[in-house]
Amino acid sequence: MNAILLDTIRHNTWATGRLIEFCRDQRLSAEQQEVRGVGTFGGIRSTLQHIVECDGSYVRRLAGTEISWVDDETEAGLDELLKRASEAARLWEEVLARPIDVEAVLVIDEGTRETRTGIFLAQAVNHANHHREQVCAILTGLGVQPPDIQAWEYAWDTGRIWDRLSAS
Repeated sequence: MNAILLDTIRHNTWATGRLIEFCRDQRLSAEQQEVRGVGTFGGIRSTLQHIVECDGSYVRRLAGTEISWVDDETEAGLDELLKRASEAARLWEEVLARPIDVEAVLVIDEGTRETRTGIFLAQAVNHANHHREQVCAILTGLGVQPPDIQAWEYAWDTGRIWDRLSAS
């Protein structure tokens, strides 16, 4: 069982979903959704789409299955991205329900490279964190306070952290 990875992957998918929901609920204009920040991947919507598509790409390889929307060049709205992120989250749960050999070799980058599965998992989480922070920076630049998507907030939201009862 991959219990050690559960909180990490669940936080990762929760944070992406929460950020998409937040951006949707802010009713940002099309122009605001495509504002770019210095050193960012792209605008808010395009960066969120990039996060979701890459997450789907990572998990589909580990699951040994296809996801119809991965590598789809079509621009997706925030509601559609939320659906796709939920689908990827469900697939992550399936992947984590069975043993993962972190030393197994995966062929990546259109067959030009090989990497260990453990590194592939680390990249999946790091990639999403990196780009979510870019979206948060763009939101801040627009004068919008982004949501707290840290692991601590995930823990509060899911009951994985609590206040200790005083001993006195």
